[in-house]
Amino acid sequence: MLSARSLFQEILDDDEAYRLFCSIAAGGEEQGGWENGRIAALVPEEQRALAPKIARHGADEDKHGRIFRALLRRRGLDPVPVPPGTDYAVLLERRGIGLPHTLLHGEKPLTEADVVTYLAHSRVTEQRAADQMEMLTTHFGDHPEVGRAIRMIAHDEANHLSYCHEELLRLAREGHGRTIRAALRECARAEIRVYRDVSLAVMERMGEILRWPRPKALALSLGIRAVYGYERLAGWRRLVTLRMPEHRDALGGTPASEPEFA
Repeated sequence: MLSARSLFQEILDDDEAYRLFCSIAAGGEEQGGWENGRIAALVPEEQRALAPKIARHGADEDKHGRIFRALLRRRGLDPVPVPPGTDYAVLLERRGIGLPHTLLHGEKPLTEADVVTYLAHSRVTEQRAADQMEMLTTHFGDHPEVGRAIRMIAHDEANHLSYCHEELLRLAREGHGRTIRAALRECARAEIRVYRDVSLAVMERMGEILRWPRPKALALSLGIRAVYGYERLAGWRRLVTLRMPEHRDALGGTPASEPEFA
């Protein structure tokens, strides 16, 4: 029977599939760390109070990249280059979602509109990340090899999502509500297409490594497309809804002192 648990178990049990999974995950997290670091440095003066939180977000993403690389080292595996079709962050940027890297490579301060764009992009993509990590925690949170890493990352992703909700609601109260709604919808509609394309590309590569029979590969492809169909019609709304989180100021204060996974 095909399920998220059985598929991830197959990946865990095969060194080449596991190496690809961790390499893709590490690359995406490191990209997010760099982007948040640059955004923190370029935040406009009127939003400078956000800079430490954005920097904390970036530091968390960098930490996640190190965690995935540590998981590889534990098995004596080296990372592999990320196949272009599986690079979620790059594909989003190509669709014009989020802040362009040409802007982040410069030294010109961002505008408040840029901050809204950044937070809307983060709210959508962090929802995806939080959902995925919640699923992995449910099935593999107690796994002896990856359980602790999954729990640590899931905790951080939940904090990132809470932070995005709270800051977007603050900006909405300051008069940016219409811009926020438009940015969230544009990002969500692009993200579900990119997520479909990346999922298909990853499953195709995993199928080659794990030698899945054609009926299994076809069933997985149809399942991914069915999820996309649902999200295009109605599911995208969960990516754009804003509500005040129970955990306020999730990226403020002092980071938890728990030793980093290594």
